[in-house]
Amino acid sequence: MRNVEVTGGVLEYDEVGTGPPVVLLHGLLMDHTVWDRVLPLLPEGFRYVRPVLPLGSHRRPMRPDADLTMRGQVALVADFLDALDLRDVTLVHSDWGGSLFLTAYGRDERVARQVILPCEAFDNFPPDLPGKLLTLVVRIPGGLQLAARQLRVAPLRRLPMLFGRMARRPVPDALVRRWTEPVLRDPAVRRDLLAYGRGPFDRRELVRATEELRRFQGESLVLWSPDNRVMPPEHGRRLAELLPAGRYAEVPGAYVLSMLDEPETVAREIGGFLQG
Repeated sequence: MRNVEVTGGVLEYDEVGTGPPVVLLHGLLMDHTVWDRVLPLLPEGFRYVRPVLPLGSHRRPMRPDADLTMRGQVALVADFLDALDLRDVTLVHSDWGGSLFLTAYGRDERVARQVILPCEAFDNFPPDLPGKLLTLVVRIPGGLQLAARQLRVAPLRRLPMLFGRMARRPVPDALVRRWTEPVLRDPAVRRDLLAYGRGPFDRRELVRATEELRRFQGESLVLWSPDNRVMPPEHGRRLAELLPAGRYAEVPGAYVLSMLDEPETVAREIGGFLQG
């Protein structure tokens, strides 16, 4: 793993390959390894960059004064692109939808194209049962640790409010242990996640910020999973219609984490978009 200094602290990231940059993002209580099954299947000739955002599975806590609200997290994504001087980026969104707001916040100048997998959008923040659980546990002392321990128990992990609606296929124990280890071990990591989870989520502002994507002029692929119940299927088509150069495609048989459920399909669609 490599490190880069950004506003708010140090972010870890992994990168492979050379060529035009493709930045692969992840969701809450996950890290870059959510892309491990897809990465070897993507075409050569690109620089694949996977940052670890401070969303609960990061191992480098941010500074105590860092802004880790939604707006602050979006700024961290933009700062990361700036710090590595990445240009003409293909930005790949997954699960966490905050990075969709780069256009609304005037920070998308380095983004040339986008791939949008099932993620939060419009008023779906935090989403469905897993989002409602997060809203609850961040307000209960010890709630984050309790939820993380439950994720480590395979039968509990399959419950709808945990990963049961996030992935159709069982998420491997080793992956979940990796994702939950930082929030169980480090109070500073818990502090970072609490700062995000307790931040403001104004539905009208979230809808407005999502709809600002109509100003994004680069090509976009909305690669949605119509069978998932966490990120509404109609949001995928709505995003594709909103984007001036948007195209819609589906990953049948997958839930939100389509890169775990159907890695070959996801790699094929993303690869075709990159090379087309």
